[in-house]
Amino acid sequence: MLMHNPPHPGEIIKELCLEPLGISVTEAAEALGVSRKTLSTILNGRAGISPEMAVRLSIAFDTSAESWLNQQSQYELWYAEQRRGELQVKKLVAA
Repeated sequence: MLMHNPPHPGEIIKELCLEPLGISVTEAAEALGVSRKTLSTILNGRAGISPEMAVRLSIAFDTSAESWLNQQSQYELWYAEQRRGELQVKKLVAA
């Protein structure tokens, strides 16, 4: 079942991981081994969580990589479903 309007995983990282720890974007990026720009684009919802980033987040925050990828997948699927009516697709049926 799809979640109703799920948050972008970047929001989760920002609100549930970084803010409670009082960690800046720069500090988090350094700890994750990525550039500040890379992390910032994720936090601001302009980029998604890649499998590699999911592994980095799982190590840094003692979570599972699967949970990060599932959040990303749910977010993308919800937004794709919102555009369902715009898709030009024909049903395929057996002859």
